[in-house]
Amino acid sequence: MLTGDMLRRSAERFPNKAAILWQGEALSYRELDRAANRLANTLIDQGVKKGDKVGIICRNRTEYGIVFFGVARSGAVLVNVSVLYAPEELTFVLDKADVKFLIYEDMFAEKVDAVRDALPKLQQLVRIGEGGNDESFAQFNAKGSEDYPDVEIHEDDPFCMTYTGGTTGRPKGVLCSHRNRAITAHTVMVEETIDERDVVGIVTPLFHVAALNIMFQPAVLAGATSTFLSKWSVPDFAAMVRETGMTAAFMVPTQVAMVMSDPDFRAEDYATWRKLSFAGAPMPDWVQKEMLEKLPKVQMTQIYGQSEMGVLTSLRPWYLPEKLGSVGRQAYNVDVALLDLEGTPVGPGVVGEIASRGENVMLEYYDEPEQTEAFWKNGWAVTGDLGIMDEDGFITLVDRAKDMIISGGENIYPKEIENVLYDHPAVAECAVFGIPDDKWGEVPAAYVTLKAEAGISEEDLVAHCAEHLARFKRPRLVEFVDSFPKTPIGKIQKNILRENYWKDREKKI
Repeated sequence: MLTGDMLRRSAERFPNKAAILWQGEALSYRELDRAANRLANTLIDQGVKKGDKVGIICRNRTEYGIVFFGVARSGAVLVNVSVLYAPEELTFVLDKADVKFLIYEDMFAEKVDAVRDALPKLQQLVRIGEGGNDESFAQFNAKGSEDYPDVEIHEDDPFCMTYTGGTTGRPKGVLCSHRNRAITAHTVMVEETIDERDVVGIVTPLFHVAALNIMFQPAVLAGATSTFLSKWSVPDFAAMVRETGMTAAFMVPTQVAMVMSDPDFRAEDYATWRKLSFAGAPMPDWVQKEMLEKLPKVQMTQIYGQSEMGVLTSLRPWYLPEKLGSVGRQAYNVDVALLDLEGTPVGPGVVGEIASRGENVMLEYYDEPEQTEAFWKNGWAVTGDLGIMDEDGFITLVDRAKDMIISGGENIYPKEIENVLYDHPAVAECAVFGIPDDKWGEVPAAYVTLKAEAGISEEDLVAHCAEHLARFKRPRLVEFVDSFPKTPIGKIQKNILRENYWKDREKKI
């Protein structure tokens, strides 16, 4: 199934039904279908060819949905860019992804203006909103024909790319085909029971796979209505649920905890809510208990997966409390195994690396042949996460092989922060790792040794990081030390550094 056909079929089934709700406005399936055609045809008329990269920097709003399906129908590849990137990160990603055409929201104009001269591959920019010298999205999208574009597209053709952290400290482009994401959309429809009666809340950023491919795309496939929240806050979320009749949502545990901790919580604001899926970090026990007490009609489903593979496991509500602590069992429509060091599947009770294979798995890390090759082991795509499976097939995570930090649902790779710290002339050696945080689950901490006679404050180092990294990646603690505990081959033993912070509480993996 092609991505564009998901929308076409739902538009044929439910032409007058709202496809997207945003800030009091509704776009019907017929209108979304036609708008996507206009954008696709305009892009083609402007010289965008099959396989060209079209970037988008935008919050959750109606135009994002139009761009997603319009670019898919044009044969181009949509590069979903984080709105959190600092200019240096933004320059790297847009250049690395070979973005030729960029659509951006006006509130990010200053950031775009700061990098456009450093991007020689960038040929055209379109601005969502008024003002500025770039053509407005409304004007641009009004040019094209409403006929379905005449482009030969195959299921295995690439159509979207998201960026995820890499072991080199730089983000990697996860390039996926129509088929890859169609598999995930069908998996989510089944595991999260999304159907045409639902109003699906999109409350995490659409530049993430979780919102875009694991909620919005399945919602359109099912013919459900999606309601977009541009900026997260508990009052705005409560108002959205109340005003749109939201029935289902994907959230990170931090968001759910904030709802449950809201001093102004009123159950009647959430009267229509029935389905909650979550991932990114375990849901704290107290949050689940509060949900059960305050909103007993909401069924909670935990999912586990990666940008590279989509949803791999699911823990449905009827398996609780017996399987509490696991991330569930192999999800519908995917293959999952735990592998030993040679890439051979292991049995129950044996720790192994979680892996998957099949058409849910990405095409490649874009323009990263070595990292793409390392991603595969004996025909399986590996996650870098270690787990153990019980006799019923339920998997419990044991550790993150690459020391990834999950803070409020955002993936943070310590190597990326370490590279920025090493760029400071006063830093001799450093190690970044996660420490517990009651609000975000865990946050980055940095241990630093300084060069001889060098002097710098914690505030100055954090400010240095803030210049080069998104705000959520900055270290929340900087500790200056004289030396590090190391292995015999000279590797810093982060487990020893972490121990003092986690010894009185189990680290949430």
